[in-house]
Amino acid sequence: MAKRSIETEFVHAGERAPLPQGLPNSTPIFANSTYSYESMEEAERVFTGDLKDYIYTRYGNPTVDSLQEAVRVLENGAVARAYASGMAALHAALLASDLAPGSVVLASRDLYGASFDLLFNVFGPFGVKTQLADFSDLDDLRARVAELKPRVLLGETISNPLLKVLDIAAVAEIAHSVGAKFIVDSTFATPFLARPLDLGADIVVHSATKYLGGSADAIGGIAVARDIADEAALTSAMKLAGGILSVWEAHSISRGLRTLALRLERQCSNAEKLAVELGKRHDIKLVHYPKFATDGVTEKVLREPFGGALVSIVLADDTREAAWRFMNALELIVRATTLGDVFTTVSHSASSSHRELTEKRRNTLGITEGLVRISVGIESVEDLLADIDQALVSVSEPGTVVTGSTIGGDQGAAA
Repeated sequence: MAKRSIETEFVHAGERAPLPQGLPNSTPIFANSTYSYESMEEAERVFTGDLKDYIYTRYGNPTVDSLQEAVRVLENGAVARAYASGMAALHAALLASDLAPGSVVLASRDLYGASFDLLFNVFGPFGVKTQLADFSDLDDLRARVAELKPRVLLGETISNPLLKVLDIAAVAEIAHSVGAKFIVDSTFATPFLARPLDLGADIVVHSATKYLGGSADAIGGIAVARDIADEAALTSAMKLAGGILSVWEAHSISRGLRTLALRLERQCSNAEKLAVELGKRHDIKLVHYPKFATDGVTEKVLREPFGGALVSIVLADDTREAAWRFMNALELIVRATTLGDVFTTVSHSASSSHRELTEKRRNTLGITEGLVRISVGIESVEDLLADIDQALVSVSEPGTVVTGSTIGGDQGAAA
């Protein structure tokens, strides 16, 4: 080979070296956008699908594929695809459900606020109609499904922010009775607590930004389908809409996934202790926690003995002023509109995730001004309780009206 100029060597020296024979124990970060082949004939075989390999990172990447495969296995699904965010994953799942002008999506009235926005503001202008229903009222849901003949039912394993657990098997049976697909957002549960596909759901969606990553340093989303027939549509949504997951985010989320079981065991334990203790306080009117429900659904859906890692409280002084004063007084717990991290966070749903809803609508759903959602981390639960105790003092300062009575765990079923 002819000697090259230094200008050329700056560009090419050291690149495209053969991969090592030794197998890396952790999937490397393949931070490249394109791939080259020994010949055009070999490249053609990749393009046609005769040779399984990579062409362009928008079409696929080894680092992202590793994460997809891990979550597919954990959810016991047939195919998984990763996207740039949880919302992008939900968008892909809906696109994969054969929606067309005139199609009806029947959504749980307890959905995350941005999911409503996606349905009404993105799919709505294309003629997709969205109707809401109470998925906890199975008789009413059955009647609505028979009447509307929806193409898709959309619910959450654990709802945001009231933490209602969905009877996934029962809703799946209702959906399939009219040939509808059932999509479940299982961000709050993760595969560690629930496997919606095993219970009859067709597609499960995660915001991987939350528990799967767990350290507030990556944004991503994943959709997993029970049927391999959904692979083409989920892949097409990734390739053509372009909301692909960055390889750097994929690496961070994969790293977080390895400790998910350990983190959630601690988080769930802390959350249950917190819920029980907060339920004894006179300055808290209501505690929402899945294990306080008496309908038996939590035990059917979530892995025992866990009840999830979130707790929502309604202050006795059920006002925005009191909620913000309480949140501002917290010294250890972080104010953040997210969840699932190793550190504990609080958010005010009425002014964040559900702010686009009218106050009347929020009140109908039970999302009042004094409701605060707590995403419990892995810290010492005693330190968390101490921080909450001192912050609640600010709500009960002289001049503040405090009403209500002690709400114990057995009364928390109102969630």
